[in-house]
Amino acid sequence: MRREAAKLNGETISIANSSDPYPRAEASAGLTRRCLEILAESNCKIQIITKSNIVVRDDDLLSRVPSTVALTITTDDDDDIAKLIEPHAPLPSQRLRAAQDLIKKGIAVSVRIDPIIPSVNDQPQKLISALASIGVKHLTCSTYKAKPDNWMRFAQAMPKVAENLKPLYFQQGEKIGGNTLLPKEFRFRLLKNVRDLAVANNMKFGVCREGLPELNTAPCDGSWLMPKDKGK
Repeated sequence: MRREAAKLNGETISIANSSDPYPRAEASAGLTRRCLEILAESNCKIQIITKSNIVVRDDDLLSRVPSTVALTITTDDDDDIAKLIEPHAPLPSQRLRAAQDLIKKGIAVSVRIDPIIPSVNDQPQKLISALASIGVKHLTCSTYKAKPDNWMRFAQAMPKVAENLKPLYFQQGEKIGGNTLLPKEFRFRLLKNVRDLAVANNMKFGVCREGLPELNTAPCDGSWLMPKDKGK
């Protein structure tokens, strides 16, 4: 990291788009924190993408450089549902507190309501209202994309919901890459509902990986929140 960071000159580094930089082991290992220390020394801009409240531990480092944090919060305060669909992630209530703590420290936070699953978390009015009340300015959203492995786990966790959704995905849905998605019109209605709620709460909205850019009011990743300079 030190060798690579020496080549950088204030670039934006996104951590991490394919795996969470704050797994439970990070609480004791501190590897992500050590990486952030090096990046901060190189004056990099830092964008964190995580489901974990551990990120609050590093608010001192994130406050030193232009940074944003995108927190995934899939449901509102229904921790029971979260235990079924995200059994190894911190509870939504913990992540909501983390978002609030980061914002109080002056760190820009966006929230990813991802994935939206019909009949599970497709009515996020309460969550969006709570996010707006603590100062979240941007929402990112996308729908559940079925793959053989995650569908098997989903069907085991919520068999009745999966049985109802099966025709929508595997008979009426569409393939994009290696994923099976809900029908496009169905996805549009779900995501437009979230967009309208975001706009009503004076928040920007972006939808990713859905082929529906017309719903966006800002770049889907919330990158517009990145301060131009430290402390700005």
